[in-house]
Amino acid sequence: MITSNTFVTIIYFILFTHTCKAFAPVSLLLEKHSSQISELKRIASQYSDDAPIDSVFYLRYCLSDKPDEEIQAQLKSTLEWRSKDGKQICESASKAVEAACAGSKWDNTPVRDMAPYAATVNKFITPSQCLTTTVNSGDLCYCIKAGKINDSALMSELSLEQMTEFFLYCKEVNAIVANIRSVQTDQLVSVLTANDLSGVKLVGGDAAFRKALSAASNKANQLYPNLSGPTFLLNLPTLLGTLVKVFTPLFPEEVRKRLKFEQGPLKDVKELVEISPSGSVEARDLFLKQIDNLMMG
Repeated sequence: MITSNTFVTIIYFILFTHTCKAFAPVSLLLEKHSSQISELKRIASQYSDDAPIDSVFYLRYCLSDKPDEEIQAQLKSTLEWRSKDGKQICESASKAVEAACAGSKWDNTPVRDMAPYAATVNKFITPSQCLTTTVNSGDLCYCIKAGKINDSALMSELSLEQMTEFFLYCKEVNAIVANIRSVQTDQLVSVLTANDLSGVKLVGGDAAFRKALSAASNKANQLYPNLSGPTFLLNLPTLLGTLVKVFTPLFPEEVRKRLKFEQGPLKDVKELVEISPSGSVEARDLFLKQIDNLMMG
């Protein structure tokens, strides 16, 4: 019997990705939740000397449908990670974004160079296989062509923990940029994920790579409330599509609401740089229209 490890990876993406709700303008939200934000900042300042000062960072906690006690507990857990295990990740991401924004336009080179284990990861993961771009809604879209990554070769040089650190660094960079853009656009920016599964291996591949993806997604769900948007799982191979149809009805309703499968988007894009602002105008316009349709569907 054929077992698809890729299907397990998809389930992890679904279970640990939350769709953001539609919110009012950020300026109004900051005013409305100013007292709660001030209290969270007070807690953070007592908990950590280098706690974030960005108000949107705390606003995302305020927008959670949780009692204050749970929100504060989640914040403290995040600060614990940021001051210990995630300290180097957060510091590197902050410096990378600052350097990327230093010129007249975004320069992604510092982001790649300052990533954990960049010398190794950058040999196998390039902007052709993985990049973040803006979409018409104003949100960020993290795009990845999973079938184009030689995960076995990559994981022969890194441990599961090191790969997880890299993915968490990417999420921290996206979180910082999303918060900056939220203030600039007066819209709470979320991070969508477009995962093109063309060419993925239904059997084989590296289990540690998949585990790193799921571990980072699980951790990010705790660290970044009200940041993640929907995940688009694109161009599933025939067998994988059949498995999805069989198992989807078994998922809880809340999970089914977040399932967005589609054939077509990114399928004919050989390298993701084609859909970047500096890439192919035709390819980018088509991609943006396809994402618009997925978000409205």
